[in-house]
Amino acid sequence: MQFSELPLHKSILKAVAEERFHSPTQVQEKAIPLVLAKKNIIVSAQTGTGKTAAFALPIIQLLLEKQEEEKESKKIKSLIVTPTRELAIQILENFTRFSKHTALTTTAVFGGVSLDPQKEILKNGVDILIATPGRLIDLQMQGNIDLSAIEILVLDEADLMLDMGFIADVKKIEALCPKKKQTLLFSATIPEKIDQLANRILKNPIKIEINPEETTAKNIGQLLYYLPKKNKTDLCLHLLRHTLNGKIIIFRRTKLGVDKLEQSLLKNDYKVTSIHGDKTQSLRNKAIEDFKNKKANILIATDVAARGIDITNVDAIINFDISNIPETYVHRIGRTGRAGKSGIALSFCSPDENSYIKLIESLIEKSIKIITDHPYVINPPKHRKKQPNTISKNKKGRKSEASKKKKKRWY
Repeated sequence: MQFSELPLHKSILKAVAEERFHSPTQVQEKAIPLVLAKKNIIVSAQTGTGKTAAFALPIIQLLLEKQEEEKESKKIKSLIVTPTRELAIQILENFTRFSKHTALTTTAVFGGVSLDPQKEILKNGVDILIATPGRLIDLQMQGNIDLSAIEILVLDEADLMLDMGFIADVKKIEALCPKKKQTLLFSATIPEKIDQLANRILKNPIKIEINPEETTAKNIGQLLYYLPKKNKTDLCLHLLRHTLNGKIIIFRRTKLGVDKLEQSLLKNDYKVTSIHGDKTQSLRNKAIEDFKNKKANILIATDVAARGIDITNVDAIINFDISNIPETYVHRIGRTGRAGKSGIALSFCSPDENSYIKLIESLIEKSIKIITDHPYVINPPKHRKKQPNTISKNKKGRKSEASKKKKKRWY
């Protein structure tokens, strides 16, 4: 299928062509017709599959049709709720590009910056609003946002909003919107609480699952390094000197950890930048731009960036600290191997993080290959020696052909 085969306005198709997009991705091909038919949908698709365009393009189409009927209306007609500032900016960029040949107006509101410029833009009226939950509620309580005319509500990265504790805010925001509206829920994973939320706020939704049995992309190599915690920085430097090159994102669990590692790499003459929640939005934007423009080839980040960075050609991901939330691991490594390209994800596991690896391997339904050829290696935990590979089953409960093959090594 080509984008030209979809019932989209010529102004949208022109913008899509200028972005050099020709064929829709699987999630776009399935979701766009349903959104245009004004159906409520729940979409589960791994990161990097084109979810933003899957809702942006049909929303622009539907609002263009509505605009011809209500040329004088300044009320917000579509609201996209997303968990982080980086994601809000990324979605805004997509809407801006795809609607550039239309008269539709779009803006984003998020914390970490002054309220006044956002209030001024909202005062003039916008058609499409992208917002993080906290800032949206603040502006609504101050009387700067009216959600009474919302026709399309999008909950983007719903599972991340759950992880970040935003679900109560999301429920409040949904209640402020009209009962009669179209609701679209997009998420990389659908844990039980998100399923419960969807059942509560979506009426007769249609579910779309893209590669539901493949939690992580096939083109991302996954490697696991067991070592003492005190040697993680040493191993990082060792790999940067002897193994890794290109654009690399390193994930740490804490802001202090990000700052400490950044200083260590700077002292060793690496071109590095970083982002975390204590940095101002301008500093975070500059860090991402420096990384995109290759002024820095290493970006160190907390999980605030796990889904908020839309950067092509990231060669490798390093999980310096293992995430205690298995889904976060999936989102982290999804920063590489995008758009069908290959990538590599390396994870540093100290003994106190063994339980996190078990949870991750349970989620992705396979064992991560262990690398023992490094200077700081320690023995893997006992469960990895006894259980060489996670056994996967097909829908009938039979072992897959791959799982039947015995391997001599425990990785």
